[in-house]
Amino acid sequence: MKYTEIMVRYGELSTKGKNRKDFIGRLAGNVTKVLRDFPEVEIRPKHDRMHIILNGAPFADVDQRLKKVFGIQTYSPTIKIKKTLTMIEETALALMKATFKPGMTFKVNTRRSDHNFAYDTNELNQMIGDYLFGQMDNLKVEMKQPDLVLRIEVRQDAAYLSSQLLRGAGGMPVGTGGRAVMMLSGGIDSPVASYLALKRGVEIDMVHFYSPPYTTEKALNKAKELTGILANYAGRINFIAVPFAEIQETIKAKIPEGYLMTIQRRFMLRLADQLRAKRGGLAIFNGESVGQVASQTLESMAAINDVTTTPVLRPVATMDKTEIIALAEKIGTFDLSIQPFEDCCTIFAPPRPKTKPKVDKAREYEARLDTSALIDRALAGIEITPIYPNDQFLADKAQEDAALL
Repeated sequence: MKYTEIMVRYGELSTKGKNRKDFIGRLAGNVTKVLRDFPEVEIRPKHDRMHIILNGAPFADVDQRLKKVFGIQTYSPTIKIKKTLTMIEETALALMKATFKPGMTFKVNTRRSDHNFAYDTNELNQMIGDYLFGQMDNLKVEMKQPDLVLRIEVRQDAAYLSSQLLRGAGGMPVGTGGRAVMMLSGGIDSPVASYLALKRGVEIDMVHFYSPPYTTEKALNKAKELTGILANYAGRINFIAVPFAEIQETIKAKIPEGYLMTIQRRFMLRLADQLRAKRGGLAIFNGESVGQVASQTLESMAAINDVTTTPVLRPVATMDKTEIIALAEKIGTFDLSIQPFEDCCTIFAPPRPKTKPKVDKAREYEARLDTSALIDRALAGIEITPIYPNDQFLADKAQEDAALL
């Protein structure tokens, strides 16, 4: 079926009152980003819905991008035609033949904003329904809960027909919820937390800690590639790689074993907070889930949170592991997250970390370190990479390795 455009419905944006225009503008910008590979497509945002004019672009390909844009409640592939009864009948028949399956029920639903059109809504419903019964076998009408609704909208400029109502990603357009940094480890939880932050409209910069030579470039590229998957929901995400080996070596040499993990996390949070401030963010997100590991007990969270007053938001804090895994599978990060590349959180992990660390003890041990100098040197070594949807880094590295053999 050759569709001429896609009609997008906004959903939650309808509650935004006077700010609605700004939200719609941001959504249009995000749609433009994800469809940048289709220069022929035109985006026309309106107050009640958005029209995406395909101009020959294949709907199936555009659909794959559009279904991951937050802020879209539902959308329909649509055909725009002249307002004649013959054109409406022929197009309605073509749509039914393309989408109707044996055993389905259907109804015709007409809306008319052009009140000078020759037929009113009830007349059109009846006439098009009768026409379809004359052209197709085994049709059955169901008015309350039909399997298929043939929608006809008669507007001032044209008639618009559609027979599919597709569910969008929901949520709010990315960028309408402010800016923040996300602490991305490369495991299962933090990519899911990133997805949930993006869904509430928050524009995030990824902060990833790596520790060469203890961690490999593959581990770093894995985190970048996870960001590429999540960029499908944002259009583009900046990836900030923070060297962390010197800090870990210093902590390992000077801090009692039970507090290694706590002090490392306090440094990570300080670094994330400074990067947040430099980039104009208002919050820090991470993938902590209450009680999952030693660093995620409430006592540990309190001891680690002691280093900042910035809001630290934990979207998966109350989710079970099985729930997190199910969502990771849904958004496409799970298979990559379980790749067994070491990360900086595991290489210096103590065998018996404190699960109930004391804030005063953490401060006391930390006073042995030149905290400011360690943080300044780590910040001086950061690398920022803009990452776009489905950017790949592990495959590129594999090709480099093969070329060296």
